[in-house]
This record gives sequence, structure tokens and C-alpha cells, in this order.
Amino acid sequence: MNHYQIHNNTIYYDFQLSLDLITRKGKTIYGPHFKLYDEDMPIIKKLFAYFIQDEELSLQHGMNLRKGILMIGPVGCGKTALMKLMQTILQQHQRFVLKACRDISFEFQKDGYDVIHRYSKRSFTIVPGSKTPKTICLDDLGAESNIKHFGSECNVLAEVILSRYDLFISDKLITHATTNLNAKDIEKLYGQRVRSRLREMMNVIIWHEISIDKRK
Repeated sequence: MNHYQIHNNTIYYDFQLSLDLITRKGKTIYGPHFKLYDEDMPIIKKLFAYFIQDEELSLQHGMNLRKGILMIGPVGCGKTALMKLMQTILQQHQRFVLKACRDISFEFQKDGYDVIHRYSKRSFTIVPGSKTPKTICLDDLGAESNIKHFGSECNVLAEVILSRYDLFISDKLITHATTNLNAKDIEKLYGQRVRSRLREMMNVIIWHEISIDKRK
């Protein structure tokens, strides 16, 4: 049985069948030990409501569909896995790219300041007469280092976030992110301005600080 049905051009998702699909995909990617944990179900329900774009259900879970998602939690709690697996239930045009922040910093070392535009101003699919914003998930924010390009040091992710914020305001560009940092750590690493912009452009989902490490 399919996890969704289409009626009058509207897609209706079945929650349990979607969970079953996510679990099967998780076992394929991460191994037969993969499972969804009962204690994570409140977060999973929030993500489900958001990604299927159900306005009423999202409102019930405190999610704003006009914003992205910022997942904050300890190492190994399942942030990245869920962001990746949630896309399993989505239509192709709704899916997004997960990009490791460390890889972006390495690209800066090689290609310089063009990388900032690569992940901001050029995050659009352009066809004659229109441009469609391309959503990205900045994975493991804070794991990158400030890397120099020909002697110039730049807080690359801070610049990417600030640039994407401007496009969030002007062009509804959505950004997701995962991080092990708390709010104070984010401000210390990226500054008060970035912390404020993240709060404005993303729904913040915080995992319990003693969430188990699913990688063990």
C-alpha cells in the first residue's frame, strides 16, 4: 500500500505507512539495526507535519511552514539521519540537498569567496521568466573550521547564513541546519547577528540533552 494518495490534485499522507517507509529506508542505509525510537516520536511528528506541508497539523506542533528547520541535539541522536530519511516520503521536487559544513569550508579553501555565492545567490533553479529557490540543509553546523584562502580567513558559514537570510526575506529561500551547538555556542562561534537570523528563519527543534547515541 502506498504511503500517500492523490485526490483532487492534493496529496494525502498516511503517517504510519510513512513511518514504515522511513524505517525500511533507514535499514537499507544504516543497517538492519536501524529503528525509530518511541522517545523521538514527538520530534518525528513535528518533522512529518512540516515536510508534508500540512498547515493545520504544523500549527498544532508549533511549526511555521514559511521557515526552515534548525535541529539542535547531542552527537549521534539522529538529527542528520531523520533529515535525510524524511525526504523518502516526499515528492522529487520537494527534496533538498544535505551539505556538510566541513565540506563547504574545504571548498572555500580551494575556490575562495565564490563558495559563499554558490550556497546563497546561486541557490535557485532559473528558467525563462522565473526562478525557484533551492532548499539546502547545512549539516553539522559548527564542525567546520575557519579555513584560510590565500591568507584570508573567513567565517564561511556565517557569511553563507547571512546571505541566505537576505534571500529568505526577498525570495523565500529556505535553509535547514543540524548542529551539536546550543544557542550560546552558536552566538560565540558566529556572532549575535547570525544567532538572531537563525532564530528568525528557522523552526528550532531541540533534542533532549541526554538523548541516546544511536551510533553505538
